[in-house]
Amino acid sequence: MSELFHYPIKGLSPQQDTFLAVTAENGLVGPDRRFALALGTTEFDADHPEPLDKGYFLMLRRNESLAALKTVFDGDTGALTIVKPDGATFAANLEEPAGRVAVEDFFADYLGDACKGRPKLVEAAGHKFTDVSVVSPAMMRAVSVINLASVRDLEARFGRPVHPLRFRANIYLDGLAPWEELTWVGRDVTIGSARFRCVLRTKRCAAIDVDPETGLRDTALPKAIFANYGHPDCGVYFEVSGDGTIEVGDDVICDEAA
Repeated sequence: MSELFHYPIKGLSPQQDTFLAVTAENGLVGPDRRFALALGTTEFDADHPEPLDKGYFLMLRRNESLAALKTVFDGDTGALTIVKPDGATFAANLEEPAGRVAVEDFFADYLGDACKGRPKLVEAAGHKFTDVSVVSPAMMRAVSVINLASVRDLEARFGRPVHPLRFRANIYLDGLAPWEELTWVGRDVTIGSARFRCVLRTKRCAAIDVDPETGLRDTALPKAIFANYGHPDCGVYFEVSGDGTIEVGDDVICDEAA
């Protein structure tokens, strides 16, 4: 296994990890997609959360300038730091009501009318704002996986570099054949002390057209994937079937197909 990441706020910066704990009950343990920035027109009841399509939130598919922000969230203290493209720094504490209001004000100013009213920083106990949360409660807790060999193969066919973080995965694998991961659906996978079930291929949307370093929409990668491979998929989702920890450098073992 090559790299690990979590994404505290939907649509904002990844944070790199050396190890992660996973459980069947919670998926990744820690603040992965813990928060989202709901559009002003979105209704979200934190006491009775319902999975919503990502179109109800600020997101890279529509709001590419989010990628130009560099964000760091401290899950222990609640401190959020945002660095704007001009180097200006914003800080607030998401555990404090005033801090949440300040974050909403920041994004209302940064994105303007794209927020469709005043944005709302939302969270709910036990809820994750994953793209596949609308599929099932179990998929809400699924972890996303990218095979770096597939990204390199796509680069070769596309004719230009493709930054792996465009795909916003939790787990980046290396040492596999290109696109091997797509054959794992329905099979069990062991990483470190954790067990997973590969359950779904990841259909890609225009979010991957956004450069994660510049915030520019500078490719047409979903079209390129389909044109070169005859499908829209890059990456897979794992459900956690056995609690444990995973660490960079762990071996990845996929069981033989039944």
